[in-house]
Amino acid sequence: MSANLYSIESLLVGKAYRSRTLEGIIQDAEKSDVYYQDAEAYLVRVRPTHGLNDTYRTIAVKVGN
Repeated sequence: MSANLYSIESLLVGKAYRSRTLEGIIQDAEKSDVYYQDAEAYLVRVRPTHGLNDTYRTIAVKVGN
C-alpha cells in the first residue's frame, strides 16, 4: 500500500482565505523566512473575491503537536 505525499504549499493552494481586510482564494504559496513559535510561515498570494488585484499575506501553519 502506498500513501499520497502532499506538501503544505500544495494543500494551501485553492483554499479560502479570510481576514478582517481581505477575503479570497489562495493562488500560490511558498515557504517564508518569517519566524513563528511552533509554526511554519508561508507567503501566499490571494485573489480577492471582490476586487481586481492579487495581494500577498504571510500566514502561519502549525506543524507537529
